[in-house]
This record gives sequence, C-alpha cells and structure tokens, in this order.
Amino acid sequence: MKRSPFWNFMFYVFVACILIESIFPFYYAIITSFKSGTDLFNISYWPTSFSLENYRQVLFDGNGSFLQNLWNSLWVSTWTVAVALTLGTTASYALARVRFRGRGLLLMTILAVSMFPQVAVLAGLFETVNSLGLYNTDWSLIFSYTIFTLPFTVWVLTTFMRDLPIELEEAAIVDGASPWIIVTRIFLPLMWPALVTTGLLAFIAAWNEYLYALTFTASSQANRTVPVGIALLSGSTAHEIPWGLIMAASVIVTVPLIFLVLIFQRKIIAGLTAGGVKG
Repeated sequence: MKRSPFWNFMFYVFVACILIESIFPFYYAIITSFKSGTDLFNISYWPTSFSLENYRQVLFDGNGSFLQNLWNSLWVSTWTVAVALTLGTTASYALARVRFRGRGLLLMTILAVSMFPQVAVLAGLFETVNSLGLYNTDWSLIFSYTIFTLPFTVWVLTTFMRDLPIELEEAAIVDGASPWIIVTRIFLPLMWPALVTTGLLAFIAAWNEYLYALTFTASSQANRTVPVGIALLSGSTAHEIPWGLIMAASVIVTVPLIFLVLIFQRKIIAGLTAGGVKG
C-alpha cells in the first residue's frame, strides 16, 4: 500500500533524527580534538580552529605509551577474534549437525552465559586469572574476552550453519570426507558473511572493553589497552582534564573501527540477514 506524502515526510524526519543523534557525538569529538587552550571551553558546533597539537601530543609524547596501548588493543582483539572464531566454528558444527541428547539445552545455556553482566563475575574471573599466573599480561584479557564473545559467536554461527544445505555434507561424507574436512573445506567458504559479522563484533567488543582491562592490566603500563590509556588522561578538576587530548585519542581509536565496518559492510549485512528469508 502506498503511503501518503505526510507519512513519507515523517519517516525521513525520524531517520534524520536518528542519524543526527548517532553521528553528532563523534562529530563534536572531532571538532573538539582540533581545539586547544581556552577554545576547548567555548561551545561551538562549527570548526573555529584547526590544530594537530593534540594528536601530536597523544601519539608522540609520553614515551609513545599511547602507541603501545594501540598495539596492545590490536594484539588482544585479534587474538580474541581468532580464538573465538576457531572454537565457535567447531562448536557450531557440533550443535548444528550432530544430534545428541541435551543439544537444545546446551545451546540455551551458552546463550544464557552471555547475559551475565561483566561485573557480576569479575571477582571469580580475577581469582582464575591470578591462579593461572596471567595477571598483568595480555593473555588475561584474551582469556576473559573470549569467554564473553564466544557465546554470541557460537549462537550466530550455529544458526547460520543450520541453513546450509544438508546435501553438501552428505555428498562429502559419501566421498569419505572427515568432519574436519567438511568444516574447513566445505562450510567455511560458505560461512564468510557470518564469520565476518561475528568476528567484527567480537573485535569491537574487545577493542572497547574497559572494566577487565582496568582490573587485569592497570598496574602494568606495558600491557594497558587503549580504553585504560584514555581513562588515565585525567586531571583533578574539570579545567585540568585535557579534553583536547581525550577527544583526539577517542577519534584515533574510533576511526579504525569505522573503516572496518565500511570495508566489510556487505558481508555484515549478509551475515545479519542470513536465514531471514526462505525461498
């Protein structure tokens, strides 16, 4: 049914409001990152000055600690994605293709794990990390991030794998293929949209995580990640807080994520909509 011009107009107004609300904070962070001195406390919604001093200080002052934080975040996030996708792919094959008693209950249990707030398990996870000798190391973050990204990864990949044609697996079994060959050589090439979607979401979650990074690595400057590094750029009063440096660091951290989403946007859409339409 064709909508009236009024409802079309209201629809676009609603979309415009959502876009403005989503984009404005990042836009304001960008224009603030180019300010310095007293200009930081002058509220303006249009660029009034342009200076790269904040970016220079963030990247090159402080003995390159922020660059080290960026590398730590990249290292931890990449390993988290690699471990989560490896375990998630094999687990999703078992949950989607292998029939065993309690499969549905196990899948619901995996989903329920992701519903626990991080702070609720922080004490127990801290004791586990400390007992394993991982405290103040990058592996403590990789271990904890994998725990919270794996349930979502398994759930999405299981749903995607269920929609793959069973005939492909049956033909491979007839040809003598093992389950590992079926997963790696037949299913993986077909699962790229789901792998990119879950991998990118896991990467963003690990890249932006703050609570565990602060708890497990705050006392080790060499192992701090970006969120902790930005949080430590602070002063005792509002006028002493280096807002320009914080905004510049926030822009530097956000831009790589935007590029990743833009590069893989088609794969992301395909992965999120997979299984939504049946022919």
